[in-house]
Amino acid sequence: MNTVERSLGGIKRFFTEIGELSYFAGRFFKEIFRPPFEFKELLRQCYNMGNRSLVLVMVTGFIIGLVLTLQSRPTLVEFGAESWMPNMVGISIVRELGPVITALVCAGRIASGIGAELGSMRVTEQIDAMEVSGTNPFKYLVVTRILAITLMLPLLVIMGDAIALYGSALVENFKGNVSFQLYFNRVFDALDYRDLVPATIKSFFFGFAIGLVGCYKGYYSKKGTAGVGLAANTAVVFTSMLLFVIDFIAVFISDIFYEL
Repeated sequence: MNTVERSLGGIKRFFTEIGELSYFAGRFFKEIFRPPFEFKELLRQCYNMGNRSLVLVMVTGFIIGLVLTLQSRPTLVEFGAESWMPNMVGISIVRELGPVITALVCAGRIASGIGAELGSMRVTEQIDAMEVSGTNPFKYLVVTRILAITLMLPLLVIMGDAIALYGSALVENFKGNVSFQLYFNRVFDALDYRDLVPATIKSFFFGFAIGLVGCYKGYYSKKGTAGVGLAANTAVVFTSMLLFVIDFIAVFISDIFYEL
């Protein structure tokens, strides 16, 4: 097989996977409104994905706030613009860094976890057993997980943003002798709805993408232990790429509305 045939085969597989993922998403929207509704499983998944990811998100956000402020402060001091530090950090974290970094962290933890969990259930034929017993495995396993991460990710983003701003304020309080009250007053003065609304909306799309890809890769995992590992690995890679695509589209659309 020559290089051209391999390239064409890769392109074909890519578009085939996009089509299958789109069909999987359509099935999700079809099943979400069809009873029975698995509220108990949904709450359990919200706890697993939200509460158990909280510490990781908080630590990541705190380090982002520290590093961003420490790296940016010397340049602003050189130009005599250190008073703009709260404005710059606040807008950067709330508008872009907070949602994207939190989504990537959750993709590494949650998408891989979902892929491995559902992949293991597929390999051990638990999903087939649920179908035989009359239970709708798609409703119980897929819909609840996608809904849970879609609802939880915006809350994790808000918590991550808050901790990141606290880390930045800590540096400014130590380095520049800026009080926490003054720092956060400057941050909130710099932010408006055009920063908050797009960031919140795209967080829901980030969460949906993480749940969708993780469930898709795990639900259709290949047989064998190698298939489980491949499902977990490709879930993270595919989700990370999809997150950047969604972020680009969100920024592009937001930029159009800014100009109106």
